[in-house]
Amino acid sequence: MSNSGLNTMSVAAIQMISSPDVQDNLQQAGELIEKAVDSGAKLISLPEYFCFMGTSDLQKLEVKEQPGAGPIQDFLAAQAAKHKIWLAGGTLPLDCPDPGRVFNTTFVYDPDGKPAARYDKIHLFNFQRGTEAYDESIAIRPGEGVQTLQTPWGRVGLSICYDLRFPELYRALGQVDLILVPAAFTYTTGKAHWECLLRARAIENQCYVLAAAQGGRHPNGRRTWGHSMLIDPWGEIIDVLPEGPGVVSGTIEAERLTQVRASLPALRHRVL
Repeated sequence: MSNSGLNTMSVAAIQMISSPDVQDNLQQAGELIEKAVDSGAKLISLPEYFCFMGTSDLQKLEVKEQPGAGPIQDFLAAQAAKHKIWLAGGTLPLDCPDPGRVFNTTFVYDPDGKPAARYDKIHLFNFQRGTEAYDESIAIRPGEGVQTLQTPWGRVGLSICYDLRFPELYRALGQVDLILVPAAFTYTTGKAHWECLLRARAIENQCYVLAAAQGGRHPNGRRTWGHSMLIDPWGEIIDVLPEGPGVVSGTIEAERLTQVRASLPALRHRVL
């Protein structure tokens, strides 16, 4: 792994079925984080909207936080420090310059509980088929730039859910060893495209992909696809959880990255 001091690292993705109750979601997230830590994970990712899935788009504004302050961010920082892990906090609604919208933001915390990176979701989901319709732009303002962070075992690229459909975003990250994709894919779009898109991003970028998802029937009536998974640089699925709350885990290995990149040096063959 690039600039890595470690040859292997255990990682985990947490799958949830989040509700409109922030405190209940935080409690469940804490229990699942502890389960992942018990399995040996040193980097853990929560899913998109882990802290809140309301009954309307604009409800996000009711629980939005200011950067650096709020119960959701305090929870994430405390969990990272308590367990001495790198914790990618799924997403939370963050205040933005538009008073009628929020950023959909991933914060990553280091093992001391300090913020290590922030990424505001760039691509906003929009889908309509029959009575099923979604438009994230109603309540979310898009972010403006890609984000990576350096960890002791390699370089990590950040993305969120619908970003998965835009390979140019991942090219803009540069060479990374691990991509995080916290998500809340709908059942309809997830069944059709989730696995093939995740495997494509791993294959074309020759890196690991850790995707933490929402997975089940939510109190607001929405059904999410689940299938949180860890994928290796050859596109092979290491672990997957089809549905329901739980933990997906595995090991990322520097030797595997080197092997794949040496045997098929596609990243070096890029001309654009």
